Amino acid sequence: MAKNLRWKVLTIIAVVVAAVLAVYPPEDRIKLGLDLRGGVHLVLRVQTDDALVVESEATAEQLNEQASLSGIGLASVGTVSPTEIRVQGVPAERDQEFRAIADELLQVSYSRESEAGGGYTFRMEPGIERQLREESVRQALQTIERRVNELGVAEPIVAPHGVAGDQILVQLPGVEDVAGAKEIIRSTGLLELKLVEEGPAPSREFLLQTRNGVVPADMEVLSGADEALGAAPGSTVYYLVRRVAPVTGRDLRNARPTLDEFNQPAISFSFNREGARKFGSFTAASIGRNLAIIMDSRVYSAPVIQSRIADEGRITGTFTQAEASDLALILRSGALPASLTYLEERTVGPTLGADSVRAGLTASVAGLTVVAFFMLAYYRLSGINAVVAVALNLLILLGCMAYVGAVLTLPGIAGFILTIGMGVDSNVLIFERIKEEMKSTRGVRAAVASGFDRVFLTILDTHIASLIAAGFLFQFGSGPIKGFATTLFFGLVSNVFTAVFVSRTLFEAVLTRRREASLSI
Repeated sequence: MAKNLRWKVLTIIAVVVAAVLAVYPPEDRIKLGLDLRGGVHLVLRVQTDDALVVESEATAEQLNEQASLSGIGLASVGTVSPTEIRVQGVPAERDQEFRAIADELLQVSYSRESEAGGGYTFRMEPGIERQLREESVRQALQTIERRVNELGVAEPIVAPHGVAGDQILVQLPGVEDVAGAKEIIRSTGLLELKLVEEGPAPSREFLLQTRNGVVPADMEVLSGADEALGAAPGSTVYYLVRRVAPVTGRDLRNARPTLDEFNQPAISFSFNREGARKFGSFTAASIGRNLAIIMDSRVYSAPVIQSRIADEGRITGTFTQAEASDLALILRSGALPASLTYLEERTVGPTLGADSVRAGLTASVAGLTVVAFFMLAYYRLSGINAVVAVALNLLILLGCMAYVGAVLTLPGIAGFILTIGMGVDSNVLIFERIKEEMKSTRGVRAAVASGFDRVFLTILDTHIASLIAAGFLFQFGSGPIKGFATTLFFGLVSNVFTAVFVSRTLFEAVLTRRREASLSI
């Protein structure tokens, strides 16, 4: 055997062994999608009104602050609906000045309507409202996708759903802790840092006794736990805090689970540059006061600000290690712009998946068998070459998917069957060219070499064109389409190797052992 042929054979053996090691045992190495393995299917609705409320409340706070800085005393400023802000008690002598301030802040986004007694109602423009609703759904989709990816779910589907424009489809293959996954997906995950005005107090009534039981318009009461008060673990206390937070989780750079000074689970977080600047200024002006660390409208801790804090903080509380990890994951993935409600939940069992796998395998084996009979009948002994090349093509395809952790779905099985067709097509092109070369050349070896050389560029062109299509499918498709594109990509790459390299090596190995070269084709 020639030296170069020996190296070709060793290369093929090495690739086959690597593919077998990657696939075996298949039940552990081949990941199955939701349609084959089972899992959970969820449909969620984004409560887009929440995003409008946040925008309107922040705008109302800015309007009130600018009026105060200008010395304009207002009776009240607040929201009366997700898209309406009402101002009352504008002094008549300062009305023109107030209008100028309102126009500067709100003219683009809100229309203005005057009322008797120095009152105004500002209504969000329909175009701005529609834009905010669309953005809240888009941000929710991106946030859920980041959270699902950090859960380690293989080939999840997170995509828009329905015609209303406010629903999201989530499919999680192989997820067993459905309740935990739902909680992580649904959690708003909004971190807020606010100054404590009153509290902690054992009851809401006790907290507000100095204010006649009335919560000021620019403040709110939040619950939390504070065992430092001598309360039993898990008991609830109450805090009065500012409604608008100067620093939120949107300013975060990172969050991770850690341990506090008592070796208990906690969450450390750090801010980005803008967040560090705001947090530093905020804490420098508030030394000696309690800082409420709030997560999803619950106070987790309220430490005293001892000095200026620049870019890092820590959330402590009665966490388990798993809860700390989940909260850190939620913070890292970003806060949802609006709350979510579950419209539909279905658990897909593995029975359908097992039936689908058997059906797909049956179809693949049947297709391979029919192709093998055709190639043997039409190309005689050379058909064995084609059958071996196609079989190795499928094995290498499975090995590549196992190495990169790709997920096999029903569309992926369709990709397997398509790969069989592409492999046969490539071998037919090569064999027909060899037959033509045998009629015009003086030897079989020269015909085989010329046939492969002349067809190589044709095969390469067709496969590159198909690879481009597979790339677009993967880039712009959803979960099942991505599964098909992945199988198609690896099938194309392995088919070039088997149809050109493996098939040619088999021909050369057979012809080298014969004194008088002949070919059954």
